[in-house]
Amino acid sequence: MSSPKHSGSSHHSRPSTPMGSPHRSFSSAMMEDNITSAESIINKWNVDSPSVSYTKVTSLFYQDDDRSEALRFISAIKNLQRSMLFFISDRSSPDSHSLIVTAQKLMESAMKRLQKEFHQILSVNRDRLDPESVSARSSLTSLSSLDDPRSDFEDDIGGSDDEIRPGGHSMTESPVPIQAESDLRSIAECMISAGYAKECTKIYRILRRSIVDESLYRLGIERLTASQVHKMDWDLLEIRVRSWIPASKTALRTLFRAERVLCDRVFADAPKLVRESCFAAVSGEPATRMFSFAESVATSKFKKSPEKMFRFLDMYESISDHWEDIQSTFSYESSSAVRSHATSALLKLAEAIRSSLSELESAIQKDTSKSTVPGGGFHPLTRYVMNYLAFLADYSGSLGDILADYPIQVRAPLPESVLHSATSSPTNGYDENLSMRVAWIILVLLCKLDGKAEMYKNVALSYVFLANNLNYGSVWKHRLKSRFWNKAAF
Repeated sequence: MSSPKHSGSSHHSRPSTPMGSPHRSFSSAMMEDNITSAESIINKWNVDSPSVSYTKVTSLFYQDDDRSEALRFISAIKNLQRSMLFFISDRSSPDSHSLIVTAQKLMESAMKRLQKEFHQILSVNRDRLDPESVSARSSLTSLSSLDDPRSDFEDDIGGSDDEIRPGGHSMTESPVPIQAESDLRSIAECMISAGYAKECTKIYRILRRSIVDESLYRLGIERLTASQVHKMDWDLLEIRVRSWIPASKTALRTLFRAERVLCDRVFADAPKLVRESCFAAVSGEPATRMFSFAESVATSKFKKSPEKMFRFLDMYESISDHWEDIQSTFSYESSSAVRSHATSALLKLAEAIRSSLSELESAIQKDTSKSTVPGGGFHPLTRYVMNYLAFLADYSGSLGDILADYPIQVRAPLPESVLHSATSSPTNGYDENLSMRVAWIILVLLCKLDGKAEMYKNVALSYVFLANNLNYGSVWKHRLKSRFWNKAAF
């Protein structure tokens, strides 16, 4: 006989719910209603339906201003997904299998519609990154003269960073309008949560990649292998380089940055790995290709040509000036190859610049011109070297960085006057290296001029020659003081 306590407990215990309980039937009925409701709107926008032709040319998201139809469609898909999960986990209903099959067919139809909408929205807004809106391209006119060693690589136009910019576009702005961006995000979130991430990201990658490739091509960044670059003569290669310099600035400041912003926003609700892989697929190879060109130029047969060094410096600054953009835009681990190529390009360009400087010193020492200047006037070599150094002053910041860890190596100590003047200013380490390098080049020039003075048969005229050229060098030396450093460096 049961105790009263046990008996009472048994009396108040809740009996198990039978399989055919009203509660379970109500849940099942709700899930069936979800499928029925979803079927209505999904079939309305079925892209394969022969009886509904207007949906093939009409956008679900542009059907009305408040996006009410699109919101109903997205909501129906989410309810449909819940119903599928319900009937998969609960096979008590005799119609579970048929309902799952129906729901799956509806889901496939809905995903086809969303794929079409996703592609259409991306396509309609591709003009926001159309490089035809880019203006003020630098002139490609080539000049040359002995007095201006940089003239064959000096832009006719100033070449400022503001000369090239896609219209209506800031660096942190997404390349599509806000509403379209919101629509893309809604579609991406819906497709990915429904298990169609592969289909969604494939559309995004293909379309956005084609836009980036086209943009780079129109900006002037072509697909060139290292072998092709190394076989080019300078006139042809310089055209590519002159085009690459402003194009790379635009790409780093605007194009790639905008793609990163768009990717992060469209896939904001997706796992981070999805955002990373999409951005890498869209921008990774194009950016790597852009930096690879700089690497190829830096390792070309012109890497030891003093006259070509200014183009190397321009390319170096195009990358170094946008280093923060590179690090922030390509911060994903999947974009590490881009950062590696950017670093490699900087290092190789720096090496080419140092080689060109060494070649300049060698060229001065090896100058074999025997003719004397009438009247003991300015020697062309004096003009060339001093003008060359004057143009180098425009790159003093970059040169200081490039020469920071490479102090000048000379066989004998510099003369006390040169050594004192080159180190008299309170400069930091890399300024001192740059100061010493310029002072050394001037000393090499002076020694060469002393030898050329001996070619005059008239001793008095030889002294006139030395006086004129030393005075010319002295005037330029004082000009270089303020251009290279704020205080005297010589």
